[in-house]
Amino acid sequence: MSSADAAGPAPDPRRWQALGVVGAAFLMTGLDISIVNVALPTIGRQLHFAPENLQWVVSAYAIAFGGFLLLGGRAADLLGRRAVFAAGVVLFTGASLGCGLSRSETTLIVFRAVQGVGAAVIAPAALSIVSTAFPEGAERNKALGVWGALGGSGAAVGVILGGILTKYAGWDWIFFVNVPIGAAALALTPVFVRESRIAVTRRRYDPLGAVVSSASIALLVYAISKAPDVGWAATRTIVLLVVAVTLLGVFLLVEQRSSEPLMPLSIWRLRTVTTANVLGIVVGAVMFSTFFVLTLYAQQVLRYSALQTGLAMLATALTAIVAAGAAEALVTRLGPKYVMTAGVAFMCGGLVYFAQIPVDGTYFRDLFGPLVLIGLGTGFSFVPISIVALAGVPERQTGLASGLMNTTQQVGGAVGVAIVSTIFATHLAHAVADGMPPAQAMVDGFRLGYWLLAAVALAGCAAVVLLLRGVHVGEPAETHVVSPFCVNRAATSALATVVLGGGAAAELPAAASSLPTGSG
Repeated sequence: MSSADAAGPAPDPRRWQALGVVGAAFLMTGLDISIVNVALPTIGRQLHFAPENLQWVVSAYAIAFGGFLLLGGRAADLLGRRAVFAAGVVLFTGASLGCGLSRSETTLIVFRAVQGVGAAVIAPAALSIVSTAFPEGAERNKALGVWGALGGSGAAVGVILGGILTKYAGWDWIFFVNVPIGAAALALTPVFVRESRIAVTRRRYDPLGAVVSSASIALLVYAISKAPDVGWAATRTIVLLVVAVTLLGVFLLVEQRSSEPLMPLSIWRLRTVTTANVLGIVVGAVMFSTFFVLTLYAQQVLRYSALQTGLAMLATALTAIVAAGAAEALVTRLGPKYVMTAGVAFMCGGLVYFAQIPVDGTYFRDLFGPLVLIGLGTGFSFVPISIVALAGVPERQTGLASGLMNTTQQVGGAVGVAIVSTIFATHLAHAVADGMPPAQAMVDGFRLGYWLLAAVALAGCAAVVLLLRGVHVGEPAETHVVSPFCVNRAATSALATVVLGGGAAAELPAAASSLPTGSG
């Protein structure tokens, strides 16, 4: 560790303004994941999309986002967090303008992929800026409370905003709205955001690791997202998954032998990092899948419009914002383990509540209560996850840690949506074939999906308790090291975390590609 890492820079006097700037850009990337889903039918009609290609408006973004997160985070550490953040904002904003101006399916899909790359640069760079601007402790917890509110409410706010803009302004404005936000963030970045990077005399890079990691994660997200359409047992799915896992293994070997690895495997010795990424998989799977299933239920069973569906999510968005503020204070007093466990427990309760949905459901009887519980769980989960993911991490690796956290959340989202979609589509097909009314068959499939997600959330509670046992965030990094047995398995743990988890889901990253054919 360099002397700069050991002592750390003086607190940034403009750190709260910097949080506002990078937080706005981060929220923009989060909104863009879910905001598009509401507008997909309109986009398909007006741009004359082939039915099989419409899913790529979502998938292109999700795959690029997930594939480049790790690289984006490490680039921020090496090249300068402010510079990389600004480059990501330029890329994302320009691609957003291109998306809004697109008048063909090919152009829109290409610009969506570029948007995903920009988001993969912004997200980890922005979080690493926050972690280096605020010293570890109560003040960083407050800043990450704001961050958790932004991340936790992003998907729900995106659905709301997408419904409003699509109905009253047109589908292109779901992209145009990013342009003034991006321009403002870019103008204010040099004013309020202080530059920081690794203090070394010579910067060495790991190009092979960067290429292999990006390819493996992108291929993994693609294979998982497409599995519900072509089948999990299909030759294409199996081959893609095998290749993706093989590339992940090659990546770990490259990192083990590299003098300056993209992802030093020693970072997995921090139990806080391992816990945050394991729980990131769980929360990503639960959050993305919950909104995916709820959108289908609201629109296809309850016959809500896109705007009504978006407004229904307002209960979750507002509750998440309030809960994030409370979570920050509770983490400082009680520690992250209890707050994190409570958050996942709230999610579990909301999912069990959702598992009771009827065909003739009403908003206040069947949706409002679980939406509030999910909002509480979101706020109480995102804040401690962000705190734990960066606790004890040397400043030179904050971008890497941020990229890892975002990556596992996105891969978890992709896995969760794909599995829930498969369960739903399989049950729907068999139930309808047996003579069950389609609406009842859909609802039964949704219930099965929610029960599975509740079990995943329950397992997440147990994982937090076990992994953080005896760990007190805020102690020196050495006290967070896992047992020697686990240290010797660092590479295996890293691979397992990614394989069992996700890529930047997308808070609904694979929603469109997971829609079962003919389910309406």
